[in-house]
Amino acid sequence: MEIITDNVRKIMKDKQKIEKALSIKISAKGRKLQIEGEQIGEFISLQFFEAIDAGFSVRIALLLANQEYLFERLSIKNFTKRENLTYIRARLIGKHGQTRELLEELSGCFIKIHDNYVYIIGRAEDIKNAMNSVAKIIQGSKQSSVYAYLEKQRKIQHDDDLGLKIK
Repeated sequence: MEIITDNVRKIMKDKQKIEKALSIKISAKGRKLQIEGEQIGEFISLQFFEAIDAGFSVRIALLLANQEYLFERLSIKNFTKRENLTYIRARLIGKHGQTRELLEELSGCFIKIHDNYVYIIGRAEDIKNAMNSVAKIIQGSKQSSVYAYLEKQRKIQHDDDLGLKIK
């Protein structure tokens, strides 16, 4: 399988760690990466490389090797009819990145905004809340209302936990 990326240096720097975690072999020629491995390794590596292109660090993108973690991509255009997507991206990022950071903290997910997409890496149970929160902000909800929603969801998850989850 062949992948074209602008992040070849970043990937080749951690090549051994990536190959071991994803059970693949990587070779590079220019902007092209040649990936060899089993189908599941290649599938996860596609998500991994998309996460790297979205701006996630190698360390965070490698979480995708763990089956508990998922990678989601939301198109901002799917949630709004507005033409000015710069305004919506600004709302998602917030002043000095505070909105995005709070969304990450309250949802337990990692979030990147790149072009007209929002990328999310997190555990399956957390991804849903993060996606709902992002959609609410895109659609115009106040950030404070979204934070309250996330805090409520987090409280519900911890109450349902019955002390069985490892913290």
